Amino acid sequence: MLSNVYYGNTLKEWMISVLIVIGAILLNKIIVLVNKHLIHRFTGKTKSRLDDILFQMLEAPVLLGVMLLAIWIASSRLELSAGVDKFFLHSYKFLIVLNITWFVVRFVNALIEEYLVPAAENKTTKYLDNTLIPIIRRGVLGAIWAIGLMMALKNMGVDVGALIAGLGIGGLAFALAAQDTIKNIFGGVTIFTDRPFRIGDRILVDGFDGFVEDIGIRSTRLRTLEKRLVTIPNYKIVEASIENITEEPMRRVLMDLGLTYDTTPEKMSEALSILKSLPNQVKNIDEKEILAFFSEYGNFSLNIKFIYWIKDNSILVETMSEVNLTILQKFNQAGLNFAFPTQTVILNKEESVQ
Repeated sequence: MLSNVYYGNTLKEWMISVLIVIGAILLNKIIVLVNKHLIHRFTGKTKSRLDDILFQMLEAPVLLGVMLLAIWIASSRLELSAGVDKFFLHSYKFLIVLNITWFVVRFVNALIEEYLVPAAENKTTKYLDNTLIPIIRRGVLGAIWAIGLMMALKNMGVDVGALIAGLGIGGLAFALAAQDTIKNIFGGVTIFTDRPFRIGDRILVDGFDGFVEDIGIRSTRLRTLEKRLVTIPNYKIVEASIENITEEPMRRVLMDLGLTYDTTPEKMSEALSILKSLPNQVKNIDEKEILAFFSEYGNFSLNIKFIYWIKDNSILVETMSEVNLTILQKFNQAGLNFAFPTQTVILNKEESVQ
């Protein structure tokens, strides 16, 4: 029975090839167990994190490499047609290079997560921040994949130089058809070089007010105050006026207060003194940047212009509420009355003399 021939090979040869593949699967199981119970424990005792990252990122490519090798050995010992043998040979060369590239990409990406991302978040270096990390990651990983793909194609016998030349000839036509995309790419480069904002900043651009979630090569994503996600092409951001709200050192608040017309000059002076002394009553108000003055005679009130600056925007609403409550309390204690729209009608009664 084992000597029976099926598709050019005996049943015995087919079974041996299948057993080689099954053996590779069992070997992969052993590799996973050894890596989990022995190597991880050993690397966990070392001070450096580099060996942990290396073995963690190496596991999946090694498992795939074992399977590729097993399939290659199993297929090469069988009598197959010339076309099938050529297909297996080229596929093996192509996938092996891609597997090595995959490992390099995983390892480099893990290094970025382990070292560059914490450095950007903790701001331990002035050359990195969370805005540059995405472009560094995409640029480096994209370059590795491009090099790996070219090497894999070369291993298959493809003339990479001729392929690149052909792409260069068609590049002009592609550029003409993708003008908006190219504009967005240059816009992304401009954002990364000028750095008008960073990820996490609150900005106002093109009528949208929100926090920057991601800066890509083609577009920038904002999370608006309504919690909606807005994607804006980079060239529109470059051409628009950008207001970076996060970068403001202080927030100016302008108030108009109106007192009733029966307010005496002494009471008006007292009201101005109360407003100017608010930095002593409320925290986070800049005592150097405060202005209160009797601005005008209104239609139904004596108007006061009050301008102050809040130091920390993270407590903007709370500070404004505390200022308003303090003004209300102090004015009520001083007997100062706020005006509301009123109209006084004076009637003159003329008596006729007979």
